[in-house]
Amino acid sequence: MTRGDVPLALARSGRARETDARPAAAVTHPLAAHEAEYPRAAPDVAAEALALHEAAIDWVGMQGIDMPILFDAGDGNLQRCHARVDAFVNLVRPDRRGIHMSRLYLSADQRLGAEPVGPAMLESLLRDFLQSHHELADRARVGIHFEYLVRRKALRSQFHGWRAYPVCIEAALIGNAFHLDLATQVVYSSTCPASAALSRQLVQQQFAADFPAGQPMDHATVVAWLGSGCGMIATPHAQRSIARVQVRLAREAPLNLAGLLERVERSLRTAVQTAVKREDEQAFALINGKNPMFCEDAARRIRRALDADAGIAAYQLHVEHQESLHPHDAVAELRRNWPGPAHASGVGHGFSL
Repeated sequence: MTRGDVPLALARSGRARETDARPAAAVTHPLAAHEAEYPRAAPDVAAEALALHEAAIDWVGMQGIDMPILFDAGDGNLQRCHARVDAFVNLVRPDRRGIHMSRLYLSADQRLGAEPVGPAMLESLLRDFLQSHHELADRARVGIHFEYLVRRKALRSQFHGWRAYPVCIEAALIGNAFHLDLATQVVYSSTCPASAALSRQLVQQQFAADFPAGQPMDHATVVAWLGSGCGMIATPHAQRSIARVQVRLAREAPLNLAGLLERVERSLRTAVQTAVKREDEQAFALINGKNPMFCEDAARRIRRALDADAGIAAYQLHVEHQESLHPHDAVAELRRNWPGPAHASGVGHGFSL
């Protein structure tokens, strides 16, 4: 699913926030009033009527606009972030050449840098998009792409470090149905269970060779052997892995990025670390040893975590283990209540993070 496909899928979803219908008021939008005062000598080519009726346009607007935003991830820490913003409406009139892109830009600029990003503000912004294109559009969407910094403590030592999480917020107003999606990704370590079992077998075989049955052995000798290279003659392969998660928020649910990250990382248990001393690295090795997982295991862990959150109406996830054994990746995908066919591929490339 591509970024441009998301709102079309949203239109087919039964999960929507139904809002009170507002009449298509003919109130002049402030930006339109400003343009009316502009000297008549300046032509507005976009407003020209086409001689021949052409097709309506599904989505038209701007992509990748640089803007500052205010964002609270749900932990009470309001951050100002640099974002790239997408602003779109449809064009329902085939006799009109184009839309007023400057109106979309100015509406986004006035709201995103002044108010914290949240469901109510985004719905209001989308209604502003439609009001500024009265009789031209009946659908609007906005996408906000940025990185959110989180301070993380080390596993055992007293040190802290920073993690940057990519975030994508997609909101759409289609008719009177408001949809809000939140996407992010978690990077973690995955140790192969099959490789772990094969490694343990080799260690057993080495132990049997070094300590034949029937021969006496003492505790100190065994402890020394375990601490030597013979005691770890083979190690399982592990790799950096990525879980991409996109959720559709339920009606009245808050935009809680911190809670989503906590659920996903807690389910996996092996999220990558920031500041690492030797005691932290040892703790990380222990956690990985206790949590070997295939990509299927990781996907199911995340599914259970998301299913337990009543604020999530639908989701899709893409788990990618970037194999150290193979030159290709191991991938698993899951979805629940997500619009579109269940066999759709390319989920991992559709989040636009």
